[in-house]
Amino acid sequence: MNKLLRRRLLVCVSALALGFGVARPAAAQLGGQQAFSFLNLPPSAKLAGLGATNVSSRDADGTMLYANPALLNAEMDGRLTLGFVDFLADIKQSTATYVFNTQKAGRIGVGLTYLSYGKFEQLDPAGNSLGEFSVNDYALSVSDAYTSGNFILGATAKLAVSGIAGNHSVATLADVGALFKHPSQDFNVGLTVRNVGYQLKPFAGADREPMPLDVAIGTSFKPEHMPLRISITAHHLQQFDIVYLDPTVRGQLGEDGEEIKPKKSFGDKLARHFVVGGEFILGKSLNVRLGYNHMMRRELRLENTSGGAGLSFGLMLRLSEFQLDYTRAYYHPAGAANYFTVARNLDSLFKKKGGN
Repeated sequence: MNKLLRRRLLVCVSALALGFGVARPAAAQLGGQQAFSFLNLPPSAKLAGLGATNVSSRDADGTMLYANPALLNAEMDGRLTLGFVDFLADIKQSTATYVFNTQKAGRIGVGLTYLSYGKFEQLDPAGNSLGEFSVNDYALSVSDAYTSGNFILGATAKLAVSGIAGNHSVATLADVGALFKHPSQDFNVGLTVRNVGYQLKPFAGADREPMPLDVAIGTSFKPEHMPLRISITAHHLQQFDIVYLDPTVRGQLGEDGEEIKPKKSFGDKLARHFVVGGEFILGKSLNVRLGYNHMMRRELRLENTSGGAGLSFGLMLRLSEFQLDYTRAYYHPAGAANYFTVARNLDSLFKKKGGN
């Protein structure tokens, strides 16, 4: 291992250690405690189809750099990937990713994601309309990855902006990741620390808020002679108790007429950290995906029913030079989000034109 690679390894290991060290939140719940939480949303059909969190599934899908920059690989070179998400109501998300390889700087991935929450009516204290305003988030990212034997190290630098009616907040963040790829088998282990950063500019009149840190580890493996790749991912490892009990929800009444308040169990605390995904490989041109996110199911269920919350189903189809991905992810019993992703290798396209 040369000196330059050793220095890069030291930087990545130090950043991973920093991610564990700075993650000491006092509250149990995650929602509402951090700014720029949109950075933890899956921006692509593949990520959503595997349960919204995955740090180890390695293929030609360039959007996986959002999950772990160490997943950058040669199959992504020259590929432009465009994604669109139709969330509930008028919320829409668009993503663009391009990956290319360089001799000196390693493999580079650039990405832009934009999330629009739609239009809202602005009212004065008397209830008179003052027109409409928009709410949106977007982030620009640059990722770099290096390979040494069976190990890949990656890092991402991000600039994130949130806007509400002309009032903006700005933050700079970083992701670091590592991946072990078995030399002969379809077996990967990934580790990431995502969204370590600082809010450069809070919203006017607001204090600075913490970033949506997520420390995750996971594995993807395909048993020999089986057309199934399984992924298991553990997320938010920086904090064991991520269970939130809504204080406004009343518990059942006991025999003595007293309210029995719900309690946190060790099993629920543990299970909320895990996401399970599967890819049925039906050929080089067709994959079927499914995922289950236990935290999402528990937090987004209704009092009496869960419906499909936490479940996702998707497929990948290759047609000629295009790769098409679609996922339907259920976030709530009342509805689901639709993910669309299309990818194309631009290098081969330009080479064909040049040859003509």
